[in-house]
Amino acid sequence: MLDVMGRYWWVIALRGVMAIIIGILIFLDPSVVLTLIAVFAIVDGVIGFIQALGQRGQTNWFWHLLESVAGIVIGILIIAFPLSSAVVITLLVASWAIITGVSEIMLAIRLRKEIEGEFWLGLAGVLSVLFGIFAALSPLISFLALTWLIAGYAIAFGVILILLAFRVRGASSTPTMTGGTPTPSQA
Repeated sequence: MLDVMGRYWWVIALRGVMAIIIGILIFLDPSVVLTLIAVFAIVDGVIGFIQALGQRGQTNWFWHLLESVAGIVIGILIIAFPLSSAVVITLLVASWAIITGVSEIMLAIRLRKEIEGEFWLGLAGVLSVLFGIFAALSPLISFLALTWLIAGYAIAFGVILILLAFRVRGASSTPTMTGGTPTPSQA
């Protein structure tokens, strides 16, 4: 697996650079967030599809292929239905926040008998529920706020992918020793 990733280290780095550029563009103009997410999903999906075909026969190559196809399909759907996409993304985040908040409140109630300070967990739960309700009631306004989070995520994701790419490149080209004898690739 590392050998295959090592051959395609530049693809991983390219994905990282693309994510960083998209994050910066979203920070500069949040109105382009859906278009950029769609473009990223499609381009990333195509690159992943090609990479998956190159890994045929390797473990999990088919899942990588499915992930790539899903990215392409999602990108096309976002372009075809931008307003609906913004609402769906926001409603998913709102649902997650409400579910998380309710879970935190329930846990705080259970912890009340065991520790002090459970109030803070309960307060975090209430805040999550309130955020989720606000986001669900006004998804387009909430989506605009989410663009900043999406931009930050894209930049952090891109940096991590670039670091991974250089790590994989270095690891795959570094000779390894097994039991004190050179491996066949070192000979």
